[in-house]
Formats: sequence, structure tokens, C-alpha cells
Amino acid sequence: MSSRTETLLEVRHLTRHHPDGRRSLLDDVSLEIRGGERLAVVGPSGAGKTLLLRAMARLDPVDGGEVRFRGARIRHDGVPQFRRQVIYLHQRPALPGETVAAVLRQPFSLAVHRGESFDSDRIVALLEELHRDDSFLAKRTADLSGGEIQLVALLRVLQLDPTILLLDEPTAALDARTTRSVEDLLTAWVEEASATRAIVWVTHDADQAARMVQQVLSMDRGRLVGS
Repeated sequence: MSSRTETLLEVRHLTRHHPDGRRSLLDDVSLEIRGGERLAVVGPSGAGKTLLLRAMARLDPVDGGEVRFRGARIRHDGVPQFRRQVIYLHQRPALPGETVAAVLRQPFSLAVHRGESFDSDRIVALLEELHRDDSFLAKRTADLSGGEIQLVALLRVLQLDPTILLLDEPTAALDARTTRSVEDLLTAWVEEASATRAIVWVTHDADQAARMVQQVLSMDRGRLVGS
């Protein structure tokens, strides 16, 4: 990665204490994410991987440190717009809507997406890359499998063209074929606008990390312990 590539997101000395006061959930974590980067965060269960992603997205409070977006501190009134650019995708996401189409249309009813609109042609093209056709849009969310829920949640955020995707085991419920299709889709998504897009991917799959990312960061007990 060229040193001239813009730093999109910078995490400085993030700290979060456990309620018992005797240990840290996040312990002085610092990192930079530059345009075009695909990073993986790995480590044992309870290492702090999900907490880190949620703190990076400004979804959870921290006791110390800060997150900067494109060099600027994030003001309180700027958090909604920041979360439009830096999106965290939960491993087991909730889907707000009765059908897949309703779920995908829902973000455009929010003020932060005013002026944008649902693009059905784009969604159908993305579905084809994931081995689905347009009939998938009519499926009831109550009837979706765990893997299908992950696909819908991913499409819901990709259509919003964020700057950074923070992905928490996004293919954990998918079969091998669809997993590889998702990996290819996300790689292409970054590469088509590499100066302004990046991915941070939490995974327990070492083979997936080797396929998907350029750098692997290891966490243990709330600290980044290696690369």
C-alpha cells in the first residue's frame, strides 16, 4: 500500500474497562485503515474483536481514546453521518421488514439517506453474483435461513456505498460456494474504488483470512498483539 494512500479511519488508544474494574475489554488499541486495505482481525473468543469493531463504528462507548475519520474528530452531531460512512455488520443481524425487498428499501426512508433511492437493477445484479434471482426479493424474512439473513444484511449495506465495512464473521452461516462468492464480491467492491473503500473483517477461518486480506491483526485480552 502506497504511503500516499489516504488514511480513512484512525483509532487512537482506545480503552474500555470491564465493569468489575479489574481488567480491560479494550486495552490501548491503535490502528489506521487506509484506502484500498482489507484487514482481518483474528483471535480467540472473548479477545475483544467485536468490541473493537463496534467501538470503531461509534456504536459502543469507550473509556479512553478516540476514533478519527479522514483526519477529523467526530463531533456528537456528526455521528449519524459517520455511521453512514463506516458501517458495522453484525454476525447475526436483525432484518427490519417482512420481505427481503422491504428490508433493502428501508434505509432510504431514513433522513441520513435523503436524496438517495433504492436501485432494484443494482440489487438484482448483486443477487446474480450470489447465485440468486429476483424472486429472492419476495421472500419473507421469517422464512430465511441464517445464511440468507447474512446475505440480505450484506446487500443492505453494500447498496449504501459506505467508505468502510466492519464485518463480523459475515459468512459464518454460508455454504462454501456462497462464501467464496461473497469474498469475490467484497474484493471487487474495494478494488473498484480503492482510494475510498476499505474492509475490516473478523474471522475465525485462517484460510479465509489468507484469501481475503492483505494484513492480519491478532487480538488477545483486548490488545492488538501482532500482525
